[in-house]
Amino acid sequence: MIVFLAIALSIYGLINFYILKREWQATASLGTARSFIFALSLFLVLAYPLGRFVERILPGGFVEFFDRIGSFYLVVMLYSLLFILIIDILRLGNALFPFFPKAIARHPHQTGLVTYFVVLGMALAIVSYGVINAAHPRLRTLDVAIDKPAGTLQTLKIVMASDFHLGTTNRNAWLEKVVAKINALQPDLVVLPGDIVDMYVPRAGVSEMIATLQKISAPLGVFSVTGNHEYYGGLKKNLQYLAQAGVRVLQDEALRIDDAFYLIGRKDRTALSFGETRKTLKEILSLTDPGLPLILLDHQPYQLQEAEEAGIDLQLSGHTHAGQLIPLNWINKKVWEQYWGYLRKGRSQYFVSCGVGTWGPSARTGSTPEIIEIRLTFNSGKNPG
Repeated sequence: MIVFLAIALSIYGLINFYILKREWQATASLGTARSFIFALSLFLVLAYPLGRFVERILPGGFVEFFDRIGSFYLVVMLYSLLFILIIDILRLGNALFPFFPKAIARHPHQTGLVTYFVVLGMALAIVSYGVINAAHPRLRTLDVAIDKPAGTLQTLKIVMASDFHLGTTNRNAWLEKVVAKINALQPDLVVLPGDIVDMYVPRAGVSEMIATLQKISAPLGVFSVTGNHEYYGGLKKNLQYLAQAGVRVLQDEALRIDDAFYLIGRKDRTALSFGETRKTLKEILSLTDPGLPLILLDHQPYQLQEAEEAGIDLQLSGHTHAGQLIPLNWINKKVWEQYWGYLRKGRSQYFVSCGVGTWGPSARTGSTPEIIEIRLTFNSGKNPG
């Protein structure tokens, strides 16, 4: 973790050194206002790291302030960096093969200042779109047929919502709206495949969060599995929050529900980094009846062939956020076999959700938050040989 933090902070520092240097050059004609802009920018750069480092020392209000300001700056930083890189590439090209209008070279200070405000305006416009997009989760409907009998059940409605990241950014007012959308679908079963709780939850908001999660209504229950952020924020504490909210967290276990199907929950693979063991799927399924439908919750869509080899009928995952921000979604697509959406491998089916919440800033430019209504149908005949 120390090595990771050192590398992350070094990259963060180098990126912002580059941005601040270009800002200083572009605002040369502003006189004393230049120093004020630079000081404000430096504060924004330091806000997010400060929020993370002081979260266990200072009162919650200070942490929330730094966290909110700093997380939004992360998005502004990303798009500022991209625009500045494009501009510098154009400048390099112009130095080799001049193509800029002569007026640009004739008034460098004016050109620099106009460019600065254009870049800043474009970055803020993209962030504003991302904030609006993140605040409006869409409903996605998925029809899935499982070629097995499920007791007396012919159909089953599952509502899936992953990656809430409840904490300083995604607060109770937002959670109440999400819970209302879930309940409006009148699900038989609700599954929350990990990262329900973020790394830091303000103490003043814990009781509200628990009370709101308790409002989720489903006859067959509300179930979750651990995500990586449940571990980062303190596993024991986060499991207590979820238990108090009436959410049952399945950890490397298979639960037979209504004598009709199995719901299997895996520990997140982050458990290995925290000195815990993690059972294989075959170990978890050793006492199950393979003739009944097997529905798996696994936070990270990692090594999907393992579910196929174990005979899982439907795997539900989250974690990826489908990249959350452009162009990170393009990179994300290359990292995961299935970074978002539906996939079938042999007789196993998969759905990876981009999540209903956000990590870091409440902004999405590369994906739209979603709540998934899964309409399952079962084969009422004999299990095919």
